[in-house]
Amino acid sequence: MKTPPVPRSFPAFGYKLLIVIATIIWGASFVYMKEAVKVLHPAWLLGIRFSATAVLLGIIFFKAVRSSLNRPALVAGIVLGIADFLAFWVQTTGLAYTTPGKNAFLTATYCVIVPFVYWLVAARKPTAKNLVAAIMCVAGVAFVSLGSGDSFTNIGFGDAMSLLGAVFFAVHIVLVARFAPGRNILALTVFQFATEGLCGLLLGAVSEPWPTLGSFTPHLLFNLAYLVVFASCVSVVFQNVALAHVSPNQGALLLSLESVFGVVFSVAMYGEELTVRLLVGFALIFGAILVSELTLKRKRRSIPTDSEGHPVADLLDNDPLVAEEVRR
Repeated sequence: MKTPPVPRSFPAFGYKLLIVIATIIWGASFVYMKEAVKVLHPAWLLGIRFSATAVLLGIIFFKAVRSSLNRPALVAGIVLGIADFLAFWVQTTGLAYTTPGKNAFLTATYCVIVPFVYWLVAARKPTAKNLVAAIMCVAGVAFVSLGSGDSFTNIGFGDAMSLLGAVFFAVHIVLVARFAPGRNILALTVFQFATEGLCGLLLGAVSEPWPTLGSFTPHLLFNLAYLVVFASCVSVVFQNVALAHVSPNQGALLLSLESVFGVVFSVAMYGEELTVRLLVGFALIFGAILVSELTLKRKRRSIPTDSEGHPVADLLDNDPLVAEEVRR
């Protein structure tokens, strides 16, 4: 996997800063997605966003894409694209019925869900810390999504869809661990985005009203430009550069800041009201994410590398990093 060149004198903390900047961009993207989904239905929105992203990244990384135009890479990109599209589609549908901050934190629970999905497909039992994280996460979801005295059958539609999106993101991570090793991540990302764009356009064409030309106001075009240029293209470059120079443990924890910035921007830009109950729920979910990621500190096996010597993540030792390389 080739990453864009950076100056040799680039300071070590600078790579960590790139990851933080990427999480800030993604945190704000929840608000821009919320604004955009008021105008475009979810499938159309994702179809337009990811198609445009695939074109831009395809141009930028043309050499990597051309060298990876083979059946195995294309099949991997298609499989990952379908899985990731389902995750984003369900998440975006939920976003239409809940706040950006709640959507951000509920989506972030995928970090906690991954070990349990992997348990189903590989019979590898979750660790004690995974179980603690799951309990904290469930408690946090209750504080965020339920009123006093409510049961989980009373969870709102938007919050339920956000959680279902998190499950699909976890499934996507498991698939990334299966298909990403040994392949060019940049090319795989382009193939994935192209598949997601096509899925969105096809689903939108058959199940949603077609957008009118008048729908594409300057405000919507600005939101789309942010989602395509910054939330997808710029952040992918920042991430791919930084993760080649930051330890997996540090990278995973820094990436978890996305949910925090999602709430910050939801309060600042969307006017979301923070109650004590919401704050307790957010704290529990964020704590669960940290506990889940801190399992990375356990004794590690040797990590396989790709053809250029970059680490290829074992699912439970480094799952958030591999997934985020392709997910965005």
